[in-house]
Amino acid sequence: MAREFELTRNITIGQYLPTGSFVHRLDPRIKLFSFGILILAIAFCNSYGGNFIVLCFSLLLFRLSRIPLRYGLSGVKPAIPFIVILAVLQLLFYGDIASGGRVYLEYGFIVITSDSVRLVIVSALRFIEIIFVSSVLTLSTSTTQLTHGMESLLKPLKYVKFPVHEFSLIMTIAIRFVPTFAMEMEKMMKAQASRGAEFGTGSWWRIFRRTKEMFPIIVPLFRVAMERAEDLILAMEARCYVPGGDRSKFRKYKSSPGDFLVLFFLLAFSAFLLMYPFPY
Repeated sequence: MAREFELTRNITIGQYLPTGSFVHRLDPRIKLFSFGILILAIAFCNSYGGNFIVLCFSLLLFRLSRIPLRYGLSGVKPAIPFIVILAVLQLLFYGDIASGGRVYLEYGFIVITSDSVRLVIVSALRFIEIIFVSSVLTLSTSTTQLTHGMESLLKPLKYVKFPVHEFSLIMTIAIRFVPTFAMEMEKMMKAQASRGAEFGTGSWWRIFRRTKEMFPIIVPLFRVAMERAEDLILAMEARCYVPGGDRSKFRKYKSSPGDFLVLFFLLAFSAFLLMYPFPY
């Protein structure tokens, strides 16, 4: 029962864990670009061998960044119900799309083949790997670094009148507020449980019952979100923030040869995942 209230422990995206590793010291611009390319390569990798290599590499990233592996694995736990639902839907209804290979079961419109099973396994692995890589990126990069790095990468879009700074700020705030809302939701669950509400009494696969249990949390969570947004607006106005205005930066980022070496390695690794003909 107590594990049902440990939401912040299972939310790794949006938190920053300073460990002093070389991954933390990388130029945020290089880190965002290289990790973004890696995530795209993972999304298009459709082989067992490629996904196994990526899974091992993503676990190695936790080691290199000195982030506890148990902490990283806890970020997958909230996504397990979605992975299971997605796997069941793909297995039952994607038989016509992945119709090749050996047929295991055919009943009406439900066709389960070796290729549809392959699609289910590969999709689940890609989902987990993207969570791992995204967790390493946010756990090793502070909110300020994410904002400046994203703004620098999108700077060419200013020539087409795209609000680069505002977009970068919105994306960074959205990522940063994920653990904040998890903490608020955890407080509400504990408060309502102390008043007799039931949370986590059913099995995790009983999706409809567990969703019904969350309904009393949704309305107050939206109210808290609006209050947090209003507080943020007042804080930014108190600091004379003007959208679209020219702003100076306290820190100037300079890329080192080590940063470019990491970029070259991740680009080569991503190209290898996309171009190498894995047998399985």
